[in-house]
Amino acid sequence: MKKISDLKEEVESWRSLKNQIEDTLELAYTGDESLRPDLEAEVATIESELAVRELSAYLSNPYDKGNAILAIHAGAGGTDSQDWAQMLERMYLRWADRRGYKTEILDETPGEEAGIKSVTIAVNGKFAYGYLRPEKGVHRLVRLSPFDSAHRRHTSFALVEVLPDVGREDPDIQINPEDIRMDTYKSSGAGGQNVQKNATAVRITHIPTGLVVSCQNERSQLQNKENAMRVLRSRLLEIHYEKQNKELADLRGEYTKAEWGSQIRSYVLHPYQMVKDHRTEHEVGNTQSVLDGNLDEFIEAYLKSSKVN
Repeated sequence: MKKISDLKEEVESWRSLKNQIEDTLELAYTGDESLRPDLEAEVATIESELAVRELSAYLSNPYDKGNAILAIHAGAGGTDSQDWAQMLERMYLRWADRRGYKTEILDETPGEEAGIKSVTIAVNGKFAYGYLRPEKGVHRLVRLSPFDSAHRRHTSFALVEVLPDVGREDPDIQINPEDIRMDTYKSSGAGGQNVQKNATAVRITHIPTGLVVSCQNERSQLQNKENAMRVLRSRLLEIHYEKQNKELADLRGEYTKAEWGSQIRSYVLHPYQMVKDHRTEHEVGNTQSVLDGNLDEFIEAYLKSSKVN
């Protein structure tokens, strides 16, 4: 019923746009010059709407229309990489806010001196997974380190994972309760009132795959368990599809394993300013704008190039 409802909504939206275009053409054919300003404004609105719909047409994967689970992990580089992971967290939270998506931090592990070791964020909104999917991979930062007393240039890495937020009813993922082990522990925090006295944090191990998922951001153990299971379902789905894709690629003789360090995008703050996507060659010079969440150019370039290829 949900699928039928979604399809009806999509068909009706296209019919509405078709009627809008026909009405505008009908007015244009009258030749009344006094209508020109209104018609030009209407055409601009239609062109903007068509641009949005053209991009959404590239999002044809099964889970593209749904919510996403975004995970960021600091890579090699110590404090600099942990700071870089937090910069990416801020970037994606701002991007989501620009699009009107709701975000919820499910789990976060702070760094020893600064930044974060990892964070898991739920991003809720239409096409959240589809738009975030191109961000999956290693992100590289080049800058003068604020943590180096000699102020030398450092290169930092962080891994971004993007998973579809899978519902319990998804037929592709069924978890046997006997296949999971749950451990509880006290949440870590900055100290004082932030440290939980009760063991509300949850760590779930999926025994058949060895996957381990933790969640500690909620005060309720039950809520932490729900969020951990939510992430586990998403990770199991990713494994399911990676296995399918590998089998298909093996038949075609084209499978290549993604390795850590093969960055998808570089953010250079020194000696010059540039953000470049290595898959599409798309680049911009305003690094601060990108770090403030202006990612749509990179996402659109990847979606269009991936369909062409």
